[in-house]
Formats: sequence, C-alpha cells, structure tokens
Amino acid sequence: MHNPQAILFDLDGTLADTAPDLAAAINAMRVRRGLAPIHYLSLRPFASAGARGLLAAGFNITPEDANYESMRIEFLNQYESAMAVHSRLFEHVTTLLHGLNALSLTWGIVTNKATRFTKPLISLLDLQEARCVISGDTTPHAKPHPAPLLEGARRLGIRSEHCWYIGDDLRDIQAAEAAGMTSIAAAWGYCGASEPKQWKADAIIDSPLELLELIRAKHLQVIPS
Repeated sequence: MHNPQAILFDLDGTLADTAPDLAAAINAMRVRRGLAPIHYLSLRPFASAGARGLLAAGFNITPEDANYESMRIEFLNQYESAMAVHSRLFEHVTTLLHGLNALSLTWGIVTNKATRFTKPLISLLDLQEARCVISGDTTPHAKPHPAPLLEGARRLGIRSEHCWYIGDDLRDIQAAEAAGMTSIAAAWGYCGASEPKQWKADAIIDSPLELLELIRAKHLQVIPS
C-alpha cells in the first residue's frame, strides 16, 4: 500500500447512504402496479448496483426482458424526483473529510451514478469540496473498467499508483486493481451479495474513522522524525 497522495471515493454506499431514496423509487413503482412494497432491508444491499440491480430485486427483471428499458427509465425519473429526501452522509464521513483536509490530502469522487443525479446530489449532501467528480457517463466506460478512476487521477494530476480508491462493491475493488490503485473495501456500505473479504482488496475497513486512522498512519510513516 503506497502512501496516498489522493483519496478517491465511491458515492452510494461509501460516502452517502442513498439506499432509502433508491428503495423508495422502486416501491413507488410497485405501488403503481398494485404490488405490495418490499421491505427496505431487502432492497438495501442492491443500492450500489444501480437500476439493473434494483429492478432485479424489485421486479425480478433483467435487461433481456422486453419491458426492461421502459421500467429503467421510469425508475430513473422516479428517483430523480425525490433523490435527497432521506439520503444522508454516513456517520463520521464529515469527520473523515475534515481529517483529509487537515492532512492536505486531495480527495474526489468516482461513481457510476449518471451526471444528472450526481451533480445535484453532491450539492445537496454538501460534498462540493471534492476536487473531482467522475460520474458514470463521464468516460465511455463505467466501473469495473478502470477508465473512470484513471480519469479521476488525471484530473487531480496524481499518478494512479499514489491514489487510494474506497468503495463498497466488488466492482470498486476490481476497478481500483485494474487502475493500479490501492483498493479499500468499505464494509459499512451495501456490499451487494458477496462478502468484502472475498474481494481481495488491499484492506477492509469497518468505518470512516478507521479509514482516517489508516491514512494518518501511512502519512506519518513518510514524515521525517
């Protein structure tokens, strides 16, 4: 694990707990169809998997189904209409970001969320201090492809091997590895259907404060005594 010169974060499930509003969008669609809402805790693990994962959990459909695209558009429009009602930063994330600023460490966001959602959410969650925001449609490829992470490093002017990437999904770890970045699994997030210990990340952390301590420890290692 290189001493970090920049920290890049996933958004949903890592910095922000957006699952309540994502789940609400799915349940609004179910209610319109005369179906009972699904319990929030059953939908929460799929919050980092985007429309595909949530539609599969909510309606058992895949992109191969004939009505998938129309339901995907409906879901995205429903979510956009109420995407910051219950969404909040995870506990201690603000302390983490203040700590990075105190260490003069640059930080940014790399998410698969499209710009139409990312841009207003960054403002609503008070994350405007991010030095770069790479959305799912910023580059031709989304995670687990390394292109978004490499674009984040490019915009920060820092070589990828000196960046740490933190995320709560297997795709985040795969993207970090492909980009040559240190990969950190955020076990406080949604984590999908698999256990973070199976992802082969460089480190697994259970809270934002644990990440801050890990960064501080690495930072101090290179400060002359």
